[in-house]
Amino acid sequence: MALKFYYNGIKDDGGKLQTCWYSDGKLINFPEGTITIYKRDYGHFSAGIAAAFAVENDSDLMTDYFEKDRIRVKPDHPLYQQVLAATVTGKAKSAAREARWRQTHNV
Repeated sequence: MALKFYYNGIKDDGGKLQTCWYSDGKLINFPEGTITIYKRDYGHFSAGIAAAFAVENDSDLMTDYFEKDRIRVKPDHPLYQQVLAATVTGKAKSAAREARWRQTHNV
């Protein structure tokens, strides 16, 4: 299994990009530095990703409550550095996009 992390998603064994976004905000019940990966659509992460991480999804079909998949990556996880690099790249791209928008809109 070979996972590749991009600023906007994850590829499992060179397959199709599974779009997601990363959040490094502080979480109360998790260690400092934990990163959350959120799936962008309501589909599930692939079996390869689910094998590497504990995927959470608390959807309840009986009450019509639906969530997107999410993964918590703690600093001691073997793939943490790759996830962190994707998070940093995503933040840089987002900041550059915002700067371009501000410049074009004279804000």
